[in-house]
Amino acid sequence: MAVQDKLKEVFIDALQLDDGVDVENLKYRDIEAWDSVGHMALVAAIEDEFDVEFDTDQVIDMSSFKVAVDMVKELQGQA
Repeated sequence: MAVQDKLKEVFIDALQLDDGVDVENLKYRDIEAWDSVGHMALVAAIEDEFDVEFDTDQVIDMSSFKVAVDMVKELQGQA
């Protein structure tokens, strides 16, 4: 499964998103579920799913789904 597809599932599960949410264009604070608490739950879920570890700057800079995809790919050596 591609990083983007797997990450989409992580976003849906971690943020408990409805089917109608356009995950691929989602940005931080676009929806109520992606607040500061949701952000930390999302970061933890991504780290667990992809066996990666974000540094503090990356956690702060993760401002959208697209940014998260790029970060995961970079940490996995795919970027």
